[in-house]
Amino acid sequence: MQNYFVHESSYVDEDVQIGEGTKIWHFCHIQKGVKIGINCSFGQNVNIANNVEVGNGVKVQNNVSIYEGVKLEDYVFCGPSCVFTNILTPRSKYPRKGEYSKTLVKYGASIGANATIVCGITIGKWALIGSGAVVTKDVKDHALVVGVPAKQIGWVCECGEILKNIDSSNLNKSFKCQRCDREYIVDNNNLTLKK
Repeated sequence: MQNYFVHESSYVDEDVQIGEGTKIWHFCHIQKGVKIGINCSFGQNVNIANNVEVGNGVKVQNNVSIYEGVKLEDYVFCGPSCVFTNILTPRSKYPRKGEYSKTLVKYGASIGANATIVCGITIGKWALIGSGAVVTKDVKDHALVVGVPAKQIGWVCECGEILKNIDSSNLNKSFKCQRCDREYIVDNNNLTLKK
């Protein structure tokens, strides 16, 4: 018995694994060899290409295509119409199937609406990609990146709150989340939870 939901307007190819509680809404296409975890949600008009891996609790909003070579870890959020690529220098006349660059979106990261993720990079845990950003290089854990090309402008708590500096004498070294009270420090230009 099927323990997930697929809308009647969507297509699921053969050899696909879909976890319990996952919902696939209108006009989606899940292609061969895809693995989807539990409790995921795919909005209208989502395409997941061959052999893509999607973790647990992932939310993909409307009009997103996730191409072969992309992996989404648990609790990733993909905003409406965000874009993934999988070849840096595509040519219609010279197909490069099998030469896909790998892109990894780590645990809990969020990608804003209409952002573009250029292939071959890693987006760190709990990172937040601003709407409309064009991400061309790796993004650190907890980093807030915006713009074209995307640049880091701050840090983000696990809960999604943008972190504000709490110690002006120790500029950009100590942060406390105003929403959930987690405390962080910056060490060697990386944000870590204070112990």
